Amino acid sequence: MDETDAPAAGTGRKLTQGKPAKMLTLFANFKGGTGKSTVVFNMAMWRLAQGEEVTVCDLDPQRTLSDVAQIRDEYQMQPALRVVHKLPGRAPRKGDWLIDVGTSDMEALRGAVRMVDQVVVPVTPSQADIWATQHFLGIVAGERKKARKKIPAMKAFINRADPHPRSRENAETMDALKMLDGLTPLKARLVQRLAFRRSFSEGMAVFELEPSSKAAAELKTLAREIYA
Repeated sequence: MDETDAPAAGTGRKLTQGKPAKMLTLFANFKGGTGKSTVVFNMAMWRLAQGEEVTVCDLDPQRTLSDVAQIRDEYQMQPALRVVHKLPGRAPRKGDWLIDVGTSDMEALRGAVRMVDQVVVPVTPSQADIWATQHFLGIVAGERKKARKKIPAMKAFINRADPHPRSRENAETMDALKMLDGLTPLKARLVQRLAFRRSFSEGMAVFELEPSSKAAAELKTLAREIYA
């Protein structure tokens, strides 16, 4: 454990040096099945573990994030996960907001795009995901133009990556992401692992389930890139 990740005395929370400004982050893509809700849950728990105040905005009609928060409440797991179902208003907001919204609610997706500070795009290693990401970039550009705002930071990473280190699909997906204008491909990736599936069903982040696992290490690396 790094010194900057050490728990604060008597709190059980971790302190970070040089914390970034509070952010409104949208996790989305124009294709379903990318694992965004699992990512949002684990990322929110990681931010809470860093001592940040976190709100998850669950706009996905499936309400899976609301379900996993309820599991934590029922078993009195700490820290609790705060989940809301509406985007923040114009009043100053507190802490970090992580938004999960699917393409089944395009109005909510477009509304989120118009107001966020950054967009994180989970991409599974497939050509269909690359096409969907390209289309999504166009939607973001169009909505920000309507709102007369600059395009936010756009970051993408490979999710559910092939565990084989020499996977052709992983490499081809990364090469394709690098060719998309306005998008920053992150080096970090999350591999297709059982720990991520278990985290949702058991209401625990991967670093709570298996602190020394590869999944926990991957999440930590990805989080640091997203919130650098």
